[in-house]
Amino acid sequence: NQSVDDINMVKDGFYPSNNFTLHTGDKVTQIDRFKKAVISESGLEVSYDKIVLATGSFPFVPPVPGHNRDNVFVYRTIEDLDAIELSSKGSKSGVVIGGGLLGLEAANAVKNLGLETHVVEFAPRLMAVQLDDGGGALLRRKIEDLGVQVHTEKATSEIVAGETSRYRMNFADGTHLETDMIVFSAGIRPQDELARSSDVEIGERGGIVINNHCQTNIDNVYAIGECALWDNKIFGLVAPGYSMAKIAASHIVSDGTDESEFTGADMSTKLKLLGVDVASIGEVHGKTEGAQSYTYNDEIEQVYKRLIISADGTKIVGAVLVGDAEAYGSLLQIKQNDMPLPENPSVLILPNLADDSGSAMGVEALPDSAVICSCFDVTKGDIKDAVSAGCTTMAALKETTNASTGCGGCSALAKQVLDSELSNLGVEVSNDIC
Repeated sequence: NQSVDDINMVKDGFYPSNNFTLHTGDKVTQIDRFKKAVISESGLEVSYDKIVLATGSFPFVPPVPGHNRDNVFVYRTIEDLDAIELSSKGSKSGVVIGGGLLGLEAANAVKNLGLETHVVEFAPRLMAVQLDDGGGALLRRKIEDLGVQVHTEKATSEIVAGETSRYRMNFADGTHLETDMIVFSAGIRPQDELARSSDVEIGERGGIVINNHCQTNIDNVYAIGECALWDNKIFGLVAPGYSMAKIAASHIVSDGTDESEFTGADMSTKLKLLGVDVASIGEVHGKTEGAQSYTYNDEIEQVYKRLIISADGTKIVGAVLVGDAEAYGSLLQIKQNDMPLPENPSVLILPNLADDSGSAMGVEALPDSAVICSCFDVTKGDIKDAVSAGCTTMAALKETTNASTGCGGCSALAKQVLDSELSNLGVEVSNDIC
């Protein structure tokens, strides 16, 4: 378990020691672009040369009748988690509405509170954005085996008083489900209220429109993160937000001469959901013309892997891994660095079939420019430099480069690069298992 202090990204004293003036508890309500000032709710007026809007997003709660009842929550802040925990003490069952990444994380939290747990999803499968039908089916099976009941293709029409539980959720298909507590995890919406009130261009469905330099339509006003709309897309992961921040900062400090651009983000992800390893890379829904795939499905061990390659067989288009995500790091690096595929690409996902062509995909084959940790933009070259400067452990590497301190999905690969570089320097590497 982590405390609030553990997950705080800014240490005490950071702002004053780095020449920041921090104003808390005071909402900015207006950007006066003619006076070049921002005005807060309390009347504070602060002049600016440049502004970066990083207002983030808010959880979307569908306007279902009854959504504002007591014991109905969103899964977003520390305060939300505290309220969910308090409610659980007087509840026997809980429902999470939403079967995406965050929804399944929320279901894990509800289950860990000792409640009978249900997941309700509008789409026909869990993690509909990241997984194909095969991956979604196995994930559902594995999650249900853990005691979480999954209900797909369900649209909640109303939340009313229950007969055997606190509430009854009525679905559009005529079925219903009773529960004591409900957690909404139905996606995010960009927090663009300030921009709307200040003549900043907003997308048709919300979001602050930005160009490749993260600039809005208003001079000297930038936007980054989940409030920003690039190419009509909102990016709901931390790594794209960091990338936007880097682009915006470079553009600002260079007075526009730095031509670095934000050109989209890799939304590949790897995580453990309710104890189940899940990973998704690239495009997995058959939108790439001529793409062909290799599928490995072990119903006994409950492992599903699918590798999708380009029509000419030279590049990875996408991959889905459920039950065993060990290949995630190597597959992602092959895709991101356009590395050549082995003659038989299936060896990349099949067990016990790795041959010489498969071993060529190890970390030694990666260029120094390969991004190992996308959250903090840490390359293989950065890790090599850290090792040369004396880093010999993962703890030291994390402290020096921040690698694997974000989402944690790169931990295994970062360790492989660390061990490889230590070996190259003649340092004995222990692979003992404690």
